[in-house]
Amino acid sequence: MNITIFGATGKIGQALLKEALNREHDVTAVVRDVSRLQMEHERLHPVIGDLLDPDSVAEHCKGREAVISAYGPQAGDEEEMLEAARSLVEGVRRSGAKRLLVVGGAGSLITDDGVRLMDTPTFPEELYFLAKAHADAYGIYSGSDLDWTYLSPAAVLEEGPRSGNFRIGIDRLITDEAGSSRITIADLAAALVDELEDPYFVRSRFTVAY
Repeated sequence: MNITIFGATGKIGQALLKEALNREHDVTAVVRDVSRLQMEHERLHPVIGDLLDPDSVAEHCKGREAVISAYGPQAGDEEEMLEAARSLVEGVRRSGAKRLLVVGGAGSLITDDGVRLMDTPTFPEELYFLAKAHADAYGIYSGSDLDWTYLSPAAVLEEGPRSGNFRIGIDRLITDEAGSSRITIADLAAALVDELEDPYFVRSRFTVAY
């Protein structure tokens, strides 16, 4: 497929690039600084663009079969996430791209206690506003008329190998027998590219964990 990826220089974005290229997709990586990409490939096409500018989004998504966003701001820049979500929705709609797939946050997943993960007593206080921004951005994507898919990761994202083996859920946090919710970045990327190739969660959210 011919796809565009935003947020390609982050850890998740780099894993998505690797996964997509290994599966022989043609990837346009939209970045602010090409030198940070640290990857070369015959099917990788780096371009300079701005996710916060709908015109730039539309330009780099035109003619693509799908658009992936792995964008995520640092704590303290939460408002930028909502601006990026609105820009992405507008730009992708104007581009005519068929699908939008977004890697978001885990905070809005529902725990076994029936409350959002971000509202549990043990959720890190310093990450609350970032989690809320992810949840609000999810509302922007889900309220759009695009063929969107939103992937919420496990509670803990960690470095590690790609196994290709994980469980899939929808709105509930997936935990193991010890109550842990975790997944490697490589397997998160594998799950999203699986969904890209074999759509199942169109206009819905899903989550993955071990």
